[in-house]
Parts: sequence; structure tokens; C-alpha cells
Amino acid sequence: MTTPTSTLRFQGRVALVTGGTTGIGRATAIAFAREGARVVVAGRRRTEGDETVRLARAVAAAGGDASFVEADVTSEASVAKLVETVMARHGRLDAAFNNAGVEQQKIAPLVESTVEDYEHVFGANVRGVFASMKHEIRAMLEHGGGSIVNNASVAGLVGFAGNAIYSASKHAVVGLTRAAALDYAKSGVRVNAVAPAAIQTPMLERFTQTVPREMLESLHPIGRIGTPEEIAAAVLWLCASESSFVTGQTLAVDGGFTAQ
Repeated sequence: MTTPTSTLRFQGRVALVTGGTTGIGRATAIAFAREGARVVVAGRRRTEGDETVRLARAVAAAGGDASFVEADVTSEASVAKLVETVMARHGRLDAAFNNAGVEQQKIAPLVESTVEDYEHVFGANVRGVFASMKHEIRAMLEHGGGSIVNNASVAGLVGFAGNAIYSASKHAVVGLTRAAALDYAKSGVRVNAVAPAAIQTPMLERFTQTVPREMLESLHPIGRIGTPEEIAAAVLWLCASESSFVTGQTLAVDGGFTAQ
């Protein structure tokens, strides 16, 4: 059933989702379109990106739409071109979800990690968020502001043995979020983050090849692993007017993981 136009939170708004080809990014792009936004889905894989666009358009309401732009957040030039494309297509940017990121490929003690591991993880998870915010904020300031949500992790709130590089990268995302929020609090740009625990995504499937799923489930007091749609709901709330007095925060969406 189509959502009544009067309840659409993002009608007439433009949203950007990086890492929108699968998982949390795909769910968030679909949720934005369902709420009436014109969504730009960004990622490295066109086939998966086009599928996200198809799914988003299938539920788009009252002017909502979706399109795909191939982009690699590890390259600032690629990010700059991405935001330029958003502005050329839509003339504005109201909301952005910086979701693109990678996991640590080898779960091991810190001394067994390499500089190459560090560069791989930090290139996407930290430099990618930095570059994305830099160009998104510039675009948002042209039209009075907007809302940015960065995808951190519970690994950005607590430490994880054997996962030092990934945990450090997500702690950095939390720090970038707080500092950017302070820089632009009076300019109409809000910056927050979400910190998911274990969520049913392709990244989790890779992780559970070495870590038993049952063990991960047991770490969540709520008794289960989360869904991408649950993270998407939190992201949309942080981008919507309901959270207008919230900035510089990291919202743990974690089934009680960090409450222990």
C-alpha cells in the first residue's frame, strides 16, 4: 500500500548513499525512496548498484526515485566527481549516508597485521568518510544545510581482540563525526553516526566463515543478529526533522551489545 503523501519525510529531498550496492546501504537507499527521496546510490559495482536502483524504484513514493553513480570512496577525486554529479542531476543535497567500508581481512593479533592491511582498511573506512564529508558539506552549505550520517560500528565504541585495525578505523569515524558536527553546528549541517553490531549482510557472511554465528548471536542481549532494515530506520531518523536537535552523536543500534 502506498504511504500517504503527507507522511513522507523526504519528499522533495535528495539523498546520497555510498556503499549502496548491498546490505545496509541497499536497505537505506530503498528506505529513502519509500519516503519520497530522490536517492543517488554510489558504489564500485554497477550490476549490484543497478539492482539497488531497481528495488528502490519499485517502492518509490510521491516523486521518489533512484539512480546509480559508480564511485570509489578511497579516491577523493572520485568522491568529488560523485558529489558534482549529484548536484548536476538534482541541484541540491539534503542527506548523506556514508556507508562504504571494508572489514579487516585477517582476524589476528596486532603484531601479525601489516601496513598493507592498515592502508586497505583506513583507505576506505577513514579516508573515504573524510573525503565524503568534505564534499557533501560543501554541497549542503550551498542550500542552507543538511544531515550526514556515517556508518561506524560497535567496534568504534569498544575494542575487539584480533581486530585492532578495523576497530581503530571505526573509532576514527566516531572522532571525525564529532569534530565535523562541531565545525558546522551553526551552519545548518548536522553530522551523526550509527554504530551497528552484527547485522545480516554479506560482510557478516564473510566474517562467520571464521567466527561461529552462534557465538556472535550470544553477544547480543536481545538474542539475535540485526537486519539491514533496522539500521536503515535509524539512519533515516537521524536524517529527518525529528532529530533536529541531535548532532555529534553515535547511535548504537546493537541489540544491547554495548550495554553490557
